[in-house]
Amino acid sequence: MNFGLYEHERQFLDTVDRLMARHMPAQEVRRRDAAHQDCSDLRPIFGDAGLLALPFPAAYGGLEQNKLTVGLVHERLSYHASIAGAIFGMSVDFGGMSIMAYGTEAQKKHLLPPLIRGELGFSLALTESGAGSDAAAVVTSARKTSAGWVISGRKTWISNAGSSDYLITLCRTTPGSKGKEGLSVFLIPRNSRGVNMTQLEKVGNNCMSSWDIGLDDVEVGHDAIMGEEGDGLRNMLTTMQYSRVGHAAMSIGCAQAACDAAARYVADRRQFGRRIADFQVIRHRLVDMQMRVDQARLLLYRACWMIDEGLPARKETAQAKIAASEALERVTNHGMHMCASMAYSAESDMQRYWRDARLYTFGEGTNELQRDLIAKEMGL
Repeated sequence: MNFGLYEHERQFLDTVDRLMARHMPAQEVRRRDAAHQDCSDLRPIFGDAGLLALPFPAAYGGLEQNKLTVGLVHERLSYHASIAGAIFGMSVDFGGMSIMAYGTEAQKKHLLPPLIRGELGFSLALTESGAGSDAAAVVTSARKTSAGWVISGRKTWISNAGSSDYLITLCRTTPGSKGKEGLSVFLIPRNSRGVNMTQLEKVGNNCMSSWDIGLDDVEVGHDAIMGEEGDGLRNMLTTMQYSRVGHAAMSIGCAQAACDAAARYVADRRQFGRRIADFQVIRHRLVDMQMRVDQARLLLYRACWMIDEGLPARKETAQAKIAASEALERVTNHGMHMCASMAYSAESDMQRYWRDARLYTFGEGTNELQRDLIAKEMGL
């Protein structure tokens, strides 16, 4: 396996570095985080640079790049700012790859070109008060009518829904069904009549808003369903496989940024007449932090390679998600300890990495759920 970068991959990463230096330098990331500012304005910037086109066929305006290239770009964006990685992932993984995997040809032709240009935003409306990691517990219903479907229920903790154009929504379409049967996925325009939204307060990821959404007899057409009726859970698991890889890439990018910030600080900080980086306990802690990040990165690259090869990758994507999110949590926790009062300042980057990191071990399905999935794949 070749661990080097191809020239086209270097060019994409250079593009990311230039874009982020121009539009989201460190001081701008800090300002937006403090202001809890929405960052959907990054979508058209990514679209103009061709980043949102990476994995899609040329017939829809895409660049036909492999999943590993997408993962590299996702990681680099997240290194500069986690919200940049989140915006990229929601467009490419939640929106684009869901449409590519099980959308109709009409949906692909209608939605993929503007998505690639950065003109459309997508949010995944899966979680309910009684359904999150247990996606089969969804109770939001979709009732078929002569004109289409009427959707009723409530979704919660839906990321960036306030600036999205479509909600990719898992609903129960067979009355009286339970568990994984009788579920379907719908594309609901966010501005539809009957969609009522309330923003939720959080402790981190300030630029990625979260919403509680009431769906009160929302009417959509027959063409709003994605894939075959009743195949909703299988389709949603496909979306989650792509999003787990994106989640891992985001975690790795953020973890590398935190690791680098800690290394810079301990190289500059002096105590007892020498750099604190010269103390063995600090040096070894930094080494362990970097090893965790690199181990997760290797698992990510393997998962991307398996997807590109068309191989089953449920176990490998779950492994990458666990390793990356737990590396991020560990790195930021140690970074806070090593940088001490400086990190605890509201102006520091480390405290933002630390706050944001707490989401990643349970976002996209808890790590406990991922471990159960891996156990099943192992035949246990």
